[in-house]
Amino acid sequence: MRRCWAFLLLPLAGCGGVQSALSPTGAEAREIGLLFWTSAGLAIFVTLLVAVLLLLSLYGPAPVRQRLASQRVIVAGGIIFPTVALSLLLFYGLVVMQGGISRSAGAEGPTITIIGKQWWWHVIYELPDGSRITSANELRLPVGRRVALLLETDDVIHSFWAPQLGGKLDMIPGRSNVLTIQADRAGISRAQCAEYCGGAHALMSMHVVAMEAADYDAWLAAEAAPAAPTRGSQAQEGRRLFFENGCDACHTVRGTDAVGLAGPDLTHVGSRHSLAAATLPNDRAALASWLIDNQHIKPGNFMPEYKMLDPPSLAALATYLDGLE
Repeated sequence: MRRCWAFLLLPLAGCGGVQSALSPTGAEAREIGLLFWTSAGLAIFVTLLVAVLLLLSLYGPAPVRQRLASQRVIVAGGIIFPTVALSLLLFYGLVVMQGGISRSAGAEGPTITIIGKQWWWHVIYELPDGSRITSANELRLPVGRRVALLLETDDVIHSFWAPQLGGKLDMIPGRSNVLTIQADRAGISRAQCAEYCGGAHALMSMHVVAMEAADYDAWLAAEAAPAAPTRGSQAQEGRRLFFENGCDACHTVRGTDAVGLAGPDLTHVGSRHSLAAATLPNDRAALASWLIDNQHIKPGNFMPEYKMLDPPSLAALATYLDGLE
């Protein structure tokens, strides 16, 4: 019996957490939540109404059964009521979601561009002076500001969905779609690619970090800076190995000769909350594991494994990358 109750309560586990649409932390997500609960309430009401009418039609008094079988009741209940109810729900949805109105018109500050790739996120912050800062696999937002996200892709169809902040929007090759979101309080939530995009689709996520406006501005200024100077002999050795093994061919580290564009920008990789698009925690042990075993961790990704590195070299390279904050 206990197992039965546990099974029935299992769906409630999806009602909370950093990737739950039922725990909104943004203005648009609350509007979507309100629309969901209104639709769910109407669905529950109609289900109960149909169940009651069905029981009455089967077991009710004869006059009641006869009345329920009349053509007038069938037309009213089967045609008029659904038409009116669904029309009102559609109108309400258009009002709540501001259908036909460009929500991006009220966006504050520069646009953030997110480009979906197999299977990671390229994130570009536009500064007030028009310059751009490149990052990857993590999105940071200022609390209380409406931000326009420009969603693009340069390979297949992806879809950006941050359930606690807003609805999902597809990324279509050759097009730029705009999603406007606003975080109402500081905290960390999670975004996910919501459109199947190939083998590692389920491992294409990212953390969304909402920060107080002053903290966000300070972070953005720090993010615009080049990579931190390499300190310590082990990190210096890791830096040498980074270039010796051709990592600079695919990755950029601003302030160095690494200008590769095929993989994520690593300028400040050590300050991010995760590795490999939220697949691993961000620490030296995870970095080392990713370098030599990434095809097992995230099958099908386009990064080669560096199994030729001996333990000291692996530790040195992980130390260098971890120090890029």
